Amino acid sequence: MEQRTNEAAVQKKGGSRLQKEEAPKRGRKKWGFLIVLFLCAACLAAYLGLGAYALRLDRFWPGSYILRHDVSGLTLPEAAQVLRDSLPETDLFIYYLPEDAADGRAFSAPEDPDAEGVPPHYSVLLSDLGMELDAQELAESAFAAQRSGSMLSAGRDYLQHHRTARFSNFYAGNMLTLDETKAASAAEAAAEALSIAPQDASYTVTDDSIRIQAAKDGLQIDGAALKTAIRDMEWLADLSLKADYTVAPAKTLTAQEIYDEVSAEVKNAGYDPETGTITPEQVGAEFDVAAAQAALDAAAPGETVEIDAVIEYPEVTADELKAVLFRDVLGEYTTKVGGTAARRSNVKLSASSINGCVLNTGDVFSYNGVVGQRTAARGYQPAPAYVKGETVDEIGGGICQTSSTLYYACLLANLEITERYAHRYIPAYITAGMDATVSWGGPDYKFTNNTSYPIKIVAVYENNRVTVRILGTKTDGVTVKMTNERLSTTNFEVVYEDDPTLAPGTEQVKTTPYTGSKWRTYRHLYDADGKLISSTYEATSDYKARNKVVLRGPAKAAEPSAPVIGPGELPGDPEEPEIPAEEPALEPPVEEPPVSVIVLPEEELETTP
Repeated sequence: MEQRTNEAAVQKKGGSRLQKEEAPKRGRKKWGFLIVLFLCAACLAAYLGLGAYALRLDRFWPGSYILRHDVSGLTLPEAAQVLRDSLPETDLFIYYLPEDAADGRAFSAPEDPDAEGVPPHYSVLLSDLGMELDAQELAESAFAAQRSGSMLSAGRDYLQHHRTARFSNFYAGNMLTLDETKAASAAEAAAEALSIAPQDASYTVTDDSIRIQAAKDGLQIDGAALKTAIRDMEWLADLSLKADYTVAPAKTLTAQEIYDEVSAEVKNAGYDPETGTITPEQVGAEFDVAAAQAALDAAAPGETVEIDAVIEYPEVTADELKAVLFRDVLGEYTTKVGGTAARRSNVKLSASSINGCVLNTGDVFSYNGVVGQRTAARGYQPAPAYVKGETVDEIGGGICQTSSTLYYACLLANLEITERYAHRYIPAYITAGMDATVSWGGPDYKFTNNTSYPIKIVAVYENNRVTVRILGTKTDGVTVKMTNERLSTTNFEVVYEDDPTLAPGTEQVKTTPYTGSKWRTYRHLYDADGKLISSTYEATSDYKARNKVVLRGPAKAAEPSAPVIGPGELPGDPEEPEIPAEEPALEPPVEEPPVSVIVLPEEELETTP
């Protein structure tokens, strides 16, 4: 019992001491709370006092801007005067931002539009937009907006004005108006200035490489949308307006496409008769397509990459061609035109068809292709021609004289003959073996421009003569002479046919005879000093014989008749297009073959006007 009483006494004594120690702590907490409460009240009072001060202040708060003009610390009349004086010469900043750039609505018109990092833009003065402004009303509206809240909000706003510029966006209603026509004009000018044309992929060939410029897309500003945005004053308070645009895709090129173009056949500069201009030369290039494509894939838009290449150049460039185009007469020949007026008209018409025809290097001329079908609708007339050995009137008869004259001129120009056929019967207007028969749907006359320069055909019909000249560029002193060699002769036969309509014992010639012959022609080249360079076989011409057919009336008495063999004659003007038989094996010409070329006197040759 005594022990318990002592423990209780000890506990009682200790508890009293703890109670005495806790009392000061509760007092200190109470004073701390009161101090905090006092400070909060003081701050609130100061904040409310600041709000009241801000609301009663007769000037714009610090950091106040109206349409990008600083009105900090200005009274209403002063701010209105600033707007009145400055806004007309203030520019509207129209810009666009790429798709991967920051939000354009957060962009502010810069103090220096030319500073680095400023996006592409276009500026237009508000006065050029026909702006009309009530500066006083605008200033009053902005001033009132600063004081539209309570003391609590006014204190907060006033403090924020000290940290950042605040913009008052008060140009709605009748405070700011624009001239619609001027706004539309400004929108059009801005759209044109800000739009960027796409940069198509391109390439250039250098001495040892291909320089490829990668494609770069452009952009197109929507002028109609921009016009609406300007007219409706959809810009921000800092007079900045973001323009909408669409991407204008650029044309791309793959390395394979470039290779297909530059690795094509090398071409000399040429001539375009339709435009009358010289066409540029075409070089050839070889390069690694895979490596080129890899470089293009890694290139930035618009970047230029250089690819090693092996370059092959043409013989003639555009600059070189300008000085020598159609400078020289490569070959010329004239034949005299006979026969009916219709035949002469056909020769004249066909000559006009080939006149002025231009062939660039490697081009093939087709007489039928250029002259076209001979029809009455095109002006051709019936004239004597050969059909299956008989002389009949055919539309276009006589045009073979033009093709034959052209053939001889091409031989003298040392051009490559691609396709040529001799007449069925030897013509009288040209040297044997130098003719070229043609027929629509049948034989054609073709030659190739095997020179390094363009050539032009000049064909003139005057005074019953047709002259054909081949104009081009002569690079050496080589001249051509043609010779022919008669291989054989075939005499005609006289054949009689009974004609009961004739008087007994009388005769009448039905078909005039021609003697047949076979000829071989040679082309001889001479240098500028007249020395023979070469003699080559040109062609074989096998002209048929035509029998003389005599009609005979009834005989008074039966008399035997036998074929008569006799000399022949050259046919007249008609000719029949017929493909000759296969030519025999070629025989080497002699170095100086006998010359039997018909040459007209110089006074008979016609010149081009």
